[in-house]
Amino acid sequence: MGMDFSTLRTLISRYCVGEENWVDSRTIYIGHKEPPPGTEAFIQQRFPDNRIVSSKYTFWNFIPKNMFEQFRRVANFYFLIIFLVQLIIDTPTSPVTSGLPLFFVITVTAIKQGYEDWLRHKADNAVNQCPVHVVQHGKVTRKQSRKLRVGDVVLVKEDETFPCDLVLLASSRDDGTCFVTTASLDGESSHKTYYAVQDTKAYNTEKEVDTIHATIECEQPQPDLYKFVGRINIYMNNEPVARPLGSENLLLRGATLKNTEYIYAVAIYTGMETKMALNYQSKSQKRSAVEKSMNAYLVVYLCILISKAVINTALKYVWQSDPNRDEPFYNQRTEAERQRHILIRAFTDFLAFMVLFNYIIPVSMYVTVEMQKFLGSYFIMWDDEMFDEELGERAVVNTSDLNEELGQVEYVFTDKTGTLTENNMEFIECCVDGHIYVPHAICNGQVMPDAAGMDMIDSSPGPEAREHEELFFRALCLCHTVQVKEEETVDGIKHGIHQGKSTSFYISSSPDEVALVEGMKRLGFTYLRLNDGQMEILNRENEVEKFDLLDVLTFDSVRRRMSVIVRASTGEVYLFCKGADSSIFPRVISGKVDQVRARVEQNAVEGLRTLCVAYRRLSPDQYQEVCQLLSRARLALQDRDKRLAEAYDLIEKDLILLGATAVEDRLQEKAADTIESLHKAGIKVWVLTGDKMETAAATCYASKLFHRNTQILELTTKRTEEQSLHDVLFDLSRTVLRQHGGMTRDTFSGLSGDCTDYGLIIDGATLTAVMRPGQEGSNSGNYKEKFLEICRNCSAVLCCRMAPLQKAQIVKLIKASEEHPITLAIGDGANDVSMILEAHVGIGVMGKEGRQAVRNSDYAIPKFKHLKKMLLVHGHYYYIRISELVQYFFYKNVCFIFPQFLYQFFCGFSQQPLYDTAYLTLYNISFTSLPILLYSLMEQHINMDILKKDPCLYRDIAKNSLLRWPSFIYWTVLGVYDAIVMFFGAYFLFDNTTFTSNGQLMTTNTQMMFGNWTFGTLVFTVLVFTVTFKLALDTHYWTWINHFVIWGSLIFFVVFSLLWGGIIWPFLNYQRMYYVFMQMLSSGPAWFSIILLITASLLPDVLKKVIWRALWPTTTERIQNADKLYKGQLSEFTPLASLHAPPKANSQRRGSENQRNPRRTNWCCLCANMLSRNTA
Repeated sequence: MGMDFSTLRTLISRYCVGEENWVDSRTIYIGHKEPPPGTEAFIQQRFPDNRIVSSKYTFWNFIPKNMFEQFRRVANFYFLIIFLVQLIIDTPTSPVTSGLPLFFVITVTAIKQGYEDWLRHKADNAVNQCPVHVVQHGKVTRKQSRKLRVGDVVLVKEDETFPCDLVLLASSRDDGTCFVTTASLDGESSHKTYYAVQDTKAYNTEKEVDTIHATIECEQPQPDLYKFVGRINIYMNNEPVARPLGSENLLLRGATLKNTEYIYAVAIYTGMETKMALNYQSKSQKRSAVEKSMNAYLVVYLCILISKAVINTALKYVWQSDPNRDEPFYNQRTEAERQRHILIRAFTDFLAFMVLFNYIIPVSMYVTVEMQKFLGSYFIMWDDEMFDEELGERAVVNTSDLNEELGQVEYVFTDKTGTLTENNMEFIECCVDGHIYVPHAICNGQVMPDAAGMDMIDSSPGPEAREHEELFFRALCLCHTVQVKEEETVDGIKHGIHQGKSTSFYISSSPDEVALVEGMKRLGFTYLRLNDGQMEILNRENEVEKFDLLDVLTFDSVRRRMSVIVRASTGEVYLFCKGADSSIFPRVISGKVDQVRARVEQNAVEGLRTLCVAYRRLSPDQYQEVCQLLSRARLALQDRDKRLAEAYDLIEKDLILLGATAVEDRLQEKAADTIESLHKAGIKVWVLTGDKMETAAATCYASKLFHRNTQILELTTKRTEEQSLHDVLFDLSRTVLRQHGGMTRDTFSGLSGDCTDYGLIIDGATLTAVMRPGQEGSNSGNYKEKFLEICRNCSAVLCCRMAPLQKAQIVKLIKASEEHPITLAIGDGANDVSMILEAHVGIGVMGKEGRQAVRNSDYAIPKFKHLKKMLLVHGHYYYIRISELVQYFFYKNVCFIFPQFLYQFFCGFSQQPLYDTAYLTLYNISFTSLPILLYSLMEQHINMDILKKDPCLYRDIAKNSLLRWPSFIYWTVLGVYDAIVMFFGAYFLFDNTTFTSNGQLMTTNTQMMFGNWTFGTLVFTVLVFTVTFKLALDTHYWTWINHFVIWGSLIFFVVFSLLWGGIIWPFLNYQRMYYVFMQMLSSGPAWFSIILLITASLLPDVLKKVIWRALWPTTTERIQNADKLYKGQLSEFTPLASLHAPPKANSQRRGSENQRNPRRTNWCCLCANMLSRNTA
């Protein structure tokens, strides 16, 4: 039997040994055709189908998977344990009391998550059942998208979306190109050019395409949208011809075909292996500081709960040490109970007390917090002031879990280009061999109204320099990736590019390139088109020049330059290169370097973006060497990027400098005002940019990040070349600490005029040295600490020449510092995604560099100026609201359960509940939940205009000030006090009792029949009214909804109690509350005692607030007080700075002519106003 041992060896190595190529690459057979015999083994690999699954659940796993996820939360799991304990052992309360709230919470969450997942299933089905056209046996057939397989040849027509990741084989265009928009992937609406494989681009019909015999080797799926490495082996006469494949050949799922009639392409990655699907993987979960505080408080209350249960268990056995109390005649134990070991009895009693007191842990708080965050996020999306008419976009909330974190930000890390600036480039000038050219003003192709011809500064160059000038203009017309979109078509030939601007325009993924090509157009050289591999330009004499485009060395952020290799009509081969000055100057061997460098530096100081242009003539031998270098690098499957970088490095050398360009990126509207407001709010702003230092510094001065009196400290490569990094760091440290006396700026106001304002500038190379781990025995171990110490004492920091990863490292460094500050990162481009994901809060700006930042952010805003309202207003409100919500929940549960604890001392620790089962169940679900939810959605303790006008108010809530331990202890103590007043106040009313003639027990004081349920109902009534009135007293912003919900919840409690005790319910075995509530309310003294106890409970809190506001008011409280005096008109005419000092009574006018604003009032504020005026 003839066996091909090479095939067997290949199989064994791939399946058993784990050959490296098998792990890192895949082989695709186009049209599922086997390779010719003897070329390579045919091993059909298994790939997933093209089904997209964005849903989390299926019909079968929804209940178990959802339950598992929900019970991973500590509070839910805790209540599940309590519920099971109630079912297993004899406990004083019904399992319904903990089971019903838990069931409600779990059900509501499950319904919400199930509905969201159903919508995902619906969207998935719509995509998966979409029809696609596949070439099979020379014919086009239709099949559902989900049935598409790797290796299928797909026909896509104009304006259709690509169903999976495809490699382009052929196009309707003669040159084998097609145009694609990737707006759904990265937001870029510009048309990008993709190229067919050279050997297959001529196949234009289904039958021709079906004859293609080839295999593709490419990398395994990975999420980078802009990276693809592969090669295609085309079999011609059974001999394979290898061609490289790169990202320019890969059409991504979700992109749309434009300006191309049709294409043929082969499926490479399908379903969940497409780059789009890999990019939709979930991000890491971010947790807010408030959530961490909630969990800490939960642990404290859990300890209180356990200690209560332990104390009661111990006291029960002390009480029962007397035999008469242990086993009275009316409640004797069974024999089984007598035989049980005392430890088992004690443990059972401990669990019973845990069940009795478990309501101190507020399970419904988590549901309320989730609802508050979810519903509250709509206020950001509905905010008309954060709507941008130019873009037609509103603010977007991707993660509602971090709303309150917006009110705690201490550091803002912002990108420069497109975030602080408009990314709307305007060509300003170019410099060729020292001669400066300024065309009339151009902004993205539109001539400004005041333009008046070309202004040639300096004298015109001589004949020798004129050749350089024209070469410079040609270089900028050729060295780019700009596309020309033409609107006028006659007989299939496009006309009119130079006949008028209305017929065509330039499009590119880079606004810089459009501005440069437009600039050249105004200087007499017009780029026409790329046609069949030839670039056409129109010179000053209106002659069309054609250049063969031989190769493009694409731009990347590491090289910071790009090049093209072209052949002129004379046969000469040129390499034109443009890039950042730092990447061009070291590669230049001739040219007027000093003059150009001086102009570049001057433009950079003025805040202009500069690029340098150079060229090199290539001899035929040099060109052949370049082709071989590039071919070897591009055919490599392993480390292709590294090999290409090495090849580019060898090619882009020995350049001759031509000149430089200057482009202006205007500052965004109100960017300076926003940064100034953030500074006043106590927030430190850092700018992280890839631009050169001088350009970035000029932008920082324009945006008021640096002021004219700011002392700039430099930590740059230039300085570290003169001094060691160690010496520079210690010099800067001594400078800032000598001024501040060892204090960090965090300890005092950044607005103080007594101290020098410092600004730090650091570049990427120096940051790398600072971040490098220290070697043993060296002094570099504490570089990070020294760097942080310097930064903490600077009002602003500029980091220039930053790589994307370095931006994330900076954010991570600050996050991990000793103070653990809350950080916010904001940017608009793909290079900002890493820092957006790293920061506590990530904000994407809907700019012109795509939508990757928006997709990966927690929030998205149209412009940088909207950050001011996002933080100073929305963030402030959200933090105030949720802080009150959390504290209030713990407070009302202490009030609720502490009387139950006290009651045990009066019932022999018998685990007798104080409240009825219905009250235990509905207290947190119905009676007290809706008012606090509405408060947490609508409360505005200060007018919105005042918050925008006075950013210093943001400092009042900094560092989680409202959820610190003193505040938590105060609320807890207040809850304990209120509970004691309620319990002992009610107990005093029942102190003297007598028996009536019919044997009923009646109080002497109130002439009211009572038992333990009457006592519990009285306490519970006072409790519900007290906690609701407490919230009403804390409310500053009143609307009809507040009134409806607060007073409506009290009415609901009364109506429910009347119905619950006034009707005989047939489904109840016993009805211990029958007629209790009505009988209690029939007593006049009971009414009086309820009012008295409510007043006594609330009085200390009211007095404390009035006295504190009058004697030691915060800035917020001063403005609240003043706002009441000015009848809500404070924001219109009052200088807010005057309110930061204690107010004087003589200077305050009541303004009786102003109408009273009924919507914003607070009794504590009014009382404090009166007290402060009377004591002044």
